[in-house]
Amino acid sequence: MYALGRERRKVALTNLRLCFPEKTEGEREELARRHFIAFSRAVLDRTLGWWASKERLKRIIRIHGAEHLNDPEGKPIILLSPHFVGLDAGATRISMYVVGCSVYSNQKNPVFNKLLYDGRKRFNDTVLFSRQEGMRGIIKAMKAGHQFYYLPDMDFGPTDSIFVPFFGVQAATIPGVSRIVRLTGAKVVACITRQVADGYEVEVMPPWENFPGESVEADTEYVNRFIESQVLRMPEQYFWLHKRFKTRPPGEQRFYQ
Repeated sequence: MYALGRERRKVALTNLRLCFPEKTEGEREELARRHFIAFSRAVLDRTLGWWASKERLKRIIRIHGAEHLNDPEGKPIILLSPHFVGLDAGATRISMYVVGCSVYSNQKNPVFNKLLYDGRKRFNDTVLFSRQEGMRGIIKAMKAGHQFYYLPDMDFGPTDSIFVPFFGVQAATIPGVSRIVRLTGAKVVACITRQVADGYEVEVMPPWENFPGESVEADTEYVNRFIESQVLRMPEQYFWLHKRFKTRPPGEQRFYQ
């Protein structure tokens, strides 16, 4: 994939250059190669989520901190899951504990789209909304008791986005975490899935304290700083193939040619 995927290789190397300018070109190329390996393995591992037995999945996807998946006071929960290669494995394992809700992007291939959709509903009646449906259904599902498995760190264009730093580069970011918390009173519980030699490890962290803060902008910066801290723990597993800096502030030069 690294050798043949010229366009995505260029995207990954551009992202790494922007986020890790202190690294040498050789170090960034090596990191990109390791990312392609991790990403390729995660794509193949999706088939386990679709067809492997529940017992096998429990063995190869271990979860730590599952007690944080439910709030003792019954408040809604946002399960914050940044784009690491193991996020689908993490979602599968978490679905064995809670009936959640999430947003998905329709795929062009209808067969692949159905596999993804059915796989995410395999162990319970997870509530799924397409991105085109907006967030109204998600808010309703959260108020009905469904935890929201939320992937907040992609560039969806200038509409509804604000520019906040990500590794020191202004990035168009949907301030959804802050807005949903302010609207529903939800708690934010980060769920980080790490790909390891014999499977995946899901870390469910304690709820964030003192969130939301003084403003939506400050909250969104906080989210990005948190994601940065997790990327530094396993940089080869972050989704560098996405054009995270595609949308630029007015007058700024584009990074992806």
